[in-house]
Amino acid sequence: QVQLVESGGGLVQPGGSLRLSCAASGSTSSIINMGWYRQAPGKQRELVARIRSDGRTEEAESVKGRFTISRDNTKNTVDLQMNSLKPEDTALYYCNVVVQLWIGTREFWGQGTQVTVSS
Repeated sequence: QVQLVESGGGLVQPGGSLRLSCAASGSTSSIINMGWYRQAPGKQRELVARIRSDGRTEEAESVKGRFTISRDNTKNTVDLQMNSLKPEDTALYYCNVVVQLWIGTREFWGQGTQVTVSS
């Protein structure tokens, strides 16, 4: 089992920056992928960015060049640096991890942290 705790959300002005952090505990040695998803009002949950155990990353087209995902396997954390924030980035952001078990893979989710971009 993996437990996820998110932090770093809040209110920021357009053009500003925020850094989200997610700390994992439990069966952390079996984590293979870590990522961030978001869900805005009236929209489905979407992938923001994810990073594999080998360091390869994938980002949504809407955030490329503005957001950067990173992980620290020693601390069992994944961070999302968000720059040049836009009002359309306003959403509830969820941390997600994929764990490799002997019977297959499992997904775990954080509780979500609110990001609001407004003047």
